[in-house]
Amino acid sequence: MRRRRAAVAAGFCASFLLGSVLNVLFAPGSEPPRPGQSPGPSPDPGPGRRGGRGELARQIRARYEEVQRYSRGGPGPGAGRPERRRLMDLAPGGPGLQRPRPLRARPLPDGAPGWPPAPGPGSPGPGSSGPGPRLGCAALRNVSGAQYVGSGYTKAVYRVRLPGGVAVALKAVDFSGHDLGSCVREFGARRGCYRLAAHKLLKEMVLLERLRHPNVLQLYGYCYQDSEDIPDTLTTITELGAPVEMIQLLQTSWEDRFRFVLVDGELKVTDLDDARVEETPCTGSADCTLEFPARNFTLPCSAQGWCEAMNEKRNLYNAYRFFFTYLLPHSAPPSLRPLLDSIVNATGELTWGVDETLAQLEKVLHLYRSGQYLQNSTEAGRAEYQHLPGSTIPQEDYRCWPSYHHGSCLLSVFNLAEAVDICESHAQCQAFVVTNQTTWTGRQLVFFKTGWSHVVPDPSKTTYVRASG
Repeated sequence: MRRRRAAVAAGFCASFLLGSVLNVLFAPGSEPPRPGQSPGPSPDPGPGRRGGRGELARQIRARYEEVQRYSRGGPGPGAGRPERRRLMDLAPGGPGLQRPRPLRARPLPDGAPGWPPAPGPGSPGPGSSGPGPRLGCAALRNVSGAQYVGSGYTKAVYRVRLPGGVAVALKAVDFSGHDLGSCVREFGARRGCYRLAAHKLLKEMVLLERLRHPNVLQLYGYCYQDSEDIPDTLTTITELGAPVEMIQLLQTSWEDRFRFVLVDGELKVTDLDDARVEETPCTGSADCTLEFPARNFTLPCSAQGWCEAMNEKRNLYNAYRFFFTYLLPHSAPPSLRPLLDSIVNATGELTWGVDETLAQLEKVLHLYRSGQYLQNSTEAGRAEYQHLPGSTIPQEDYRCWPSYHHGSCLLSVFNLAEAVDICESHAQCQAFVVTNQTTWTGRQLVFFKTGWSHVVPDPSKTTYVRASG
C-alpha cells in the first residue's frame, strides 16, 4: 500500500507541497530571466526608498527568523541569462577553494543578525548530528569540469566533478541576478543585500535536509568562502540531474507519464528557497485572491486570520495548468478518459483539494493495475496464435507510438489477451514477443513484430506468431 501511494504521489510532491510546478526540475536551477529583463545591479544604487538600511535589516531579520523556524521544525501559525563566470574561484587549485576556515559571525548594522549563521539543531552541514550531509569546503578542492548550468531569480547553478569522479551541482547567490541587483538598487548596500538573498539559499538548504524523500533533491553539504568582495559567501552542494522537458514527457508512454517518471525512475523537487508552509495572513476574503493569467479565485479568510488552503490551491492549480491538462488524458486508455477528464476539470475549477485529487488518481491507478480498465472484447474474429516458448524474433521490427523503445514497437500489456488485441489493431503486426520485464505497475513488456522469418532461442522470452489461414 505504501509503495502504491508513493508511486502515485511521487509526481505531485512538488505541486502539492513545495511551491510552483515550474520549479520542479531534475537539475538544480530554474527559469532564466525573460528577454529584456535586466539581470545585473544598477551601477549607481540609490539611497533607498523604503526606510534605508533599517528596512534592509528588518528584512534580513525576518528571513533569518524564518530559517530558524524551519531549522527547529516549527513553521509558525497557519501552517536574459547572466554572464558566465567562475563561482567561488572554481579553477582547479584556485585560492577560493583551498582556504576553509571556521565560521565567524559578522554583526550588521541596525540590529540585523550576524553572518554567517551558525548551523543549529536540525541544520545541515558537516558536524551535524544524525546522517546529514558531510561534504564541506575540502570536498571542493581541485574540482574539474566547472560548467554553468543555469540561474533564476536568486541563484546561479554550476556543475562540477569532484576529485573522486562524482558530478555534483553547486548553488550560490547569483551576483548578476535580479534578487541581488534589485536590492542593491533599493538600498545601496551590497553586502547586506547578499545576506538577504543568501538566507533564501540557507532556507532551501535546511528544507532539503529536513524533507528527506526519494523525490526531494539530496543535499550533500555546504561551504562558506570569500567571493568577489563579499566574505563568507554560501555555496550548497547537491546531487545533479537534468531538467524536466514537456516534449520529452509527451513522448513517453502514458503509464510513465502518469507517474511522471523521466530519469532513473525518480522525479526530484529542487527549488525550495521560495517554499513556505505558513498560509497568507488576511483580514477578509479580499486578501485571499489567487491570480493566474487565465482566471482568478477568491478563498475564504479563516477566523484565525489565515487564507484557508491558499498554498494548496495555488499549487494544485499550477499542477492542473502545467501538467494535468497535457499529461493525464493524452494517449490514455479510452476507458479511463472519463475519470481523467473529471480530474482535470475538478482541479481546473479548484473544486477538489489535494486529498480528493490523490484519491481519484489512486482509483485510476487501481483500475489500470488490476486490468479492470480493459473493455470487454469478443473472441470472435480473433486470429489464432502459435505459442513458441523460449524464443524471440531479433529483427522484423516496426515503430509504433507510444513505444518504450525508439526503433521498435515495445508496449506494456496486462495479460496475453491484451497483447493479442494490440497485435490485431496494428495492420503490420504478425507476431509478438513477451519478455520477462515488467513496468512499475507490474505489466509485462511485449515486442510487436511484422513477421517471424527468423526465430532464435531465448529462455527469457516467449514468441506468439499468427497462425496461417
